[in-house]
Amino acid sequence: MAIPGGSNVMTATDTPLQQPRIAWQTGRVQAIVAETSRVKSIILQPANWSGHWPGQHVDIRLTADDGYQAERSYSIASPPEEELLTLTVERVEDGEVSSYLLDELRVGDALEFRGPIGRHFIWSQTRGGPICLVAGGTGITPLMAMLRHRRRSLAPIPASLIYSARSLADVVYRDELDTMAHDDRDLRLVYTLTREHPSDWDGHRGRVNEALLAESSFTREQNPTFFICGPTGFVEGISSMLVKLGFDPLAVRTERFGPTGA
Repeated sequence: MAIPGGSNVMTATDTPLQQPRIAWQTGRVQAIVAETSRVKSIILQPANWSGHWPGQHVDIRLTADDGYQAERSYSIASPPEEELLTLTVERVEDGEVSSYLLDELRVGDALEFRGPIGRHFIWSQTRGGPICLVAGGTGITPLMAMLRHRRRSLAPIPASLIYSARSLADVVYRDELDTMAHDDRDLRLVYTLTREHPSDWDGHRGRVNEALLAESSFTREQNPTFFICGPTGFVEGISSMLVKLGFDPLAVRTERFGPTGA
């Protein structure tokens, strides 16, 4: 998930995790996978990786020949069970970092990064469930790390995912998500398409609203934890609707991307 112009906005810290010392290191690109026409996943072999929690991110740093440097943050899409690190990058208009990563980077290249970063927006199977995940666009990236970890753990933890995308072609990890939902009766998967949809589309259309949240989430009595990731307006809107529906605000975790302030 690209954070154009800066890093993720973080809120709330209530985890007992100890923050490891974060130093810049080099990862070697093992593979580059086209997810959609605007999104690719970059698979790295870190030189020294101490592990991560689903929901964390890394900083990428590019250095030009003249010494100019640019940094951006990208969420980790791979589960902690994998040795390789997967970062999913969306093209940002006039984005100097995303343009390089999507157009210039090649298998075998070295990429400088540091992490993992972030302590509030994490989940592991030891925390139990149910969990309700709500993604807007490439906000699916850290949530995918959670779902992949959940699948690897083989724990029957109830989970739901509401994924809002412009079109079916813009759904990142679509085949993998469909397979997950088909094979797992404890996972609910709901797509809602905001701009384009196939002529035979019988799924949800338009933006996520209170009715869709109420229909597709677990009940208040089940005490679900929500993880919401996407553009700032999307995240704030979903959070407000959940509070109106009576869910505990302290059980709503958010991560947003977009330009940062000064």
